[in-house]
Amino acid sequence: MKKTFLIGLAMLSLYSCQKKETATDTGKGVDSTAIDLSVTTETDNDSAAGNNKTAPIDSKVVDMIRKQLTTVLLNKDLPAMTKEDRFFYYDAFDLNNDKKDEYFVGFSNPYFCGTGGCSGFILNNDGSLLNKFTVTDFPIFVGTTASEKFQDLIVSSKGILYSVKMKNGKYPSNPSVQEKWKGAVPDQSQAILDIDNKKLEKISF
Repeated sequence: MKKTFLIGLAMLSLYSCQKKETATDTGKGVDSTAIDLSVTTETDNDSAAGNNKTAPIDSKVVDMIRKQLTTVLLNKDLPAMTKEDRFFYYDAFDLNNDKKDEYFVGFSNPYFCGTGGCSGFILNNDGSLLNKFTVTDFPIFVGTTASEKFQDLIVSSKGILYSVKMKNGKYPSNPSVQEKWKGAVPDQSQAILDIDNKKLEKISF
């Protein structure tokens, strides 16, 4: 009788140990899954944040452009413009290889844009006007050749590409009356005022 009792007690102890081990293993599995999920979620969020980042802006350049638009370039237009009209985008590129950027200023609202494209400006590094442009689709591409020490431009108007070259210190303002560009845009040509792909910031003035 005593022997039977001892055997039963041993079997009960063995069953209790196995149950504890099973519960412990299950708990570890749950913790591991939770860690994996949290890492995946963080990575996904970081990726989404990276895709939504806007291009960096220079506050000094923005202030300079604002001043030129409101006091010189568009001062006569301001009374006719609505609040929604008073936004611009800008992009920088050194067109004449003097180690100083020129600034392309573009717009995307009905005051500046029509069926033929949009208007805008190219400013020198000091903010003075280098060029106006009209009936232009964005982006503008910088060509691989130069005229009068300034890079040639490849400009789209109504979906057609044109070759725009510096002549007598100015780029022609209307690309659609220039020579048509033949072939595709070169791979090494940089896109300027690529508003959507570069996620350029919309800036008020």
